[in-house]
Amino acid sequence: MLYWFLKNVGLGPWLKAIWRPYVEGAENVPDTGGAILASNHLSFCDSFFMPLMVKRRVTFLAKAEYFNTPGLKGRLSRMFFAGVGQVPIDRDDPDAARAALTTGARILRKGQLLAIYPEGTRSPDGRLYKGKTGVARMALEAGVPVIPVAMIDTHKTMPTGRKLPHLRPRPGIRFGKPLDFSRYEGLAGDRFVERSMTDEILYELMQLSGQEYVDTYASKVKVATGADLGFGARKGLAHPDAAHPDAVGNTSHDRLPVERAG
Repeated sequence: MLYWFLKNVGLGPWLKAIWRPYVEGAENVPDTGGAILASNHLSFCDSFFMPLMVKRRVTFLAKAEYFNTPGLKGRLSRMFFAGVGQVPIDRDDPDAARAALTTGARILRKGQLLAIYPEGTRSPDGRLYKGKTGVARMALEAGVPVIPVAMIDTHKTMPTGRKLPHLRPRPGIRFGKPLDFSRYEGLAGDRFVERSMTDEILYELMQLSGQEYVDTYASKVKVATGADLGFGARKGLAHPDAAHPDAVGNTSHDRLPVERAG
């Protein structure tokens, strides 16, 4: 109930009126049945604008800290994220990756939409980075299509480190045609198949977004460059787009299920 209230009454109309996000390819999101919305990740506000423009309810996996923080702030956070149907994942659990995969597949088997950021974290410099194979594993285990989603200019609307978003440019969301991986049915757990699927998803995201692709994990780039200084900071721009450590495919979104080396 809270999800639909915020989307249609409390928050959604304001976001639409002020930022006027545009959408391309909305017809590619199925009206029924489970599906994965696999998106690039440029900004914190991706997780607001993308589900806002989808008719159906969209679920993200949220870090457990949103649900177990003590005090008044913790209670409000728990109420909000539980109310909008987000699913907690404990990133400190050594089996967290497996738990996230299992939870994601369960949501998809119920015929719901699950949003995932295959890069596992926000881009540190606006480019598109190598994807984690958790998205492929969930698609195979649940037997659902993957819809590539490109977020456009959201890092300009809401740069990391800025408390209030810019009013322009208009953010955009492009939904690509569903990717059918039924040809790999029964091959969940095959790391070569899952890598091939993930690379295909990232290729489609590159085509949709126009981003330059980098064949390495964004998380490694962040570690190598220090304390997550965004590309804006390195280029001397006014509003750096840094990223911050977070959880498994959650609503502030950082690490997705880790890739299994076999």
